Amino acid sequence: MRFRACIALLLFLSACASSTPPSHARGRRSPRLANLQRAAKLPWTDGGHCVVREASQAWPVLVERCYPKLDHDRVEFHDTTGRCAVASAGAAAVGLGFCVLAAPEIVVGAVIVLGVVVVAAAIKEELDAYELRHPYPEEAGASRDTRVASREAEAQRPPRQKPEPAGQDWLPPAPPDSLERERRPECRPVPVRHLGGNDPHNDCADSIPNNSFPGWDVLVNGKNFDGLVLATRSLWEVKTDNFDTYPPDLRRIVLDDQVPKMQSERELARACGFDFKVAVRSAAHKAALLKRDSALRVVVMNWC
Repeated sequence: MRFRACIALLLFLSACASSTPPSHARGRRSPRLANLQRAAKLPWTDGGHCVVREASQAWPVLVERCYPKLDHDRVEFHDTTGRCAVASAGAAAVGLGFCVLAAPEIVVGAVIVLGVVVVAAAIKEELDAYELRHPYPEEAGASRDTRVASREAEAQRPPRQKPEPAGQDWLPPAPPDSLERERRPECRPVPVRHLGGNDPHNDCADSIPNNSFPGWDVLVNGKNFDGLVLATRSLWEVKTDNFDTYPPDLRRIVLDDQVPKMQSERELARACGFDFKVAVRSAAHKAALLKRDSALRVVVMNWC
């Protein structure tokens, strides 16, 4: 009960603190973005996945759910205002650190992080994705500032003695000139509305694992792709044909149409430094595509 009472109190304080923001700050940042940027300054043991999952909640709720994932060995908490000792009779049960961190604002000196913080991978990916789809320049600057801080922190790390294996052989190696190609305007991914009105197809596309822009197509190099996974630099196309039910002649017609398009889409993606993958509904459809072009990267959807 005391734990929930502390959460309720912190939520109340948070509402009071944010009820009358200064005029220059109104409408600048969404609560989700603000939470991501706030959490980016802390060390997390799970790569930031809990924060990304809970970022749309109020900050005290996010802290309540993700506090166990914080790297407590690298964080010191100081109740500089006395609020946690006075306002929370259950501070001992809740934990002083939790109470201090969940406060609507972090007082200078209240939270001290030991060592350099590199933005957790999941949080950084979410901030990168946010910058691509946000509508306001102010938010782009705020997100970009966090990413620059991440790069500066990474640069301060001592060099490794030996390169560590990635352990992900299935990831395509990034071409050495991919960053240069991304500077081309046509190679910058832009979220756009789904084409057409095929809701079942769009639902399958939105459910691509780790899709960075569910609910949107992604325009790259003049082509609307069904999905983009930023973490693996992969552009996706989804085919929802009931290929197994087609007679042989119709299968041939479908393949005659699909394979040249996929080959063209693959080249458009590669020209901008992206991998290209195709998702289909059945193993038979996958086998038929690979028989036509064994270099295509085709997976059978187990999510749709």
